[in-house]
Amino acid sequence: MENASNKVAVITGGNSGIGYATAKKLKEMGAQVVITGRRKDAVEKAASDLGVAGMIADQSNLMDITNLAASVHEQFGNVDMLLINAGITKIASIESTSEAMFDEVMDINFKGAYFTLSMFIPFLSEGASVVFLSSTSATMSPPNASVYAASKAAVNTVMKIAALELAPRNIRLNTVSPGPISTEIMDKLGMDKNMESQMVNSIPLLRFGKPYEVASLISYLLGDEALFITGSDFLIDGGQAI
Repeated sequence: MENASNKVAVITGGNSGIGYATAKKLKEMGAQVVITGRRKDAVEKAASDLGVAGMIADQSNLMDITNLAASVHEQFGNVDMLLINAGITKIASIESTSEAMFDEVMDINFKGAYFTLSMFIPFLSEGASVVFLSSTSATMSPPNASVYAASKAAVNTVMKIAALELAPRNIRLNTVSPGPISTEIMDKLGMDKNMESQMVNSIPLLRFGKPYEVASLISYLLGDEALFITGSDFLIDGGQAI
């Protein structure tokens, strides 16, 4: 396992799912980890369980993001690893999508991710690595996921431009795009057994992914073993997109 001692890692939405698994992985690698989230109780419990620092921040709130970046820098110095993971999944047909739902998804998944990167750029170390959590939805065009898919496709585009802009500082940016992963988000979508079976049958490996499997890929990209990788999107979906 790569040694990440003396490195500062920040993970937004780190109190559950893929963010939590990545925080655990980076902690095991020796990094000083900071997780963030909107729910105070959940962040505090996760931080305590993991033995990492926790900060409260709503990624859809620009003031929260600004204060978060400043607080992290003040307490921990420059950031070496940044996972922009916080996001929500909501589905509806285009016909039935409300303006409120559109704004909520875009504010968190796209605007929030965009300005999280923007606010942290001044505090990124030379040679830092940034990963956006995207989704295979950005390229697979699933029905009833138009806003969610659009938010992730927008993130993919920003990542590539940011990779060019930050290359002079040797800062690398990539996206990781999971397919169906066993997290609490899957439960929130309210899938019944029939829907779950249909989704599993669409995956050549015939199972959902595990958060730690995505965390392993993210940790690799954030680490020094991936120094020549930037501007790329990595699918981790059991072959669903084939």
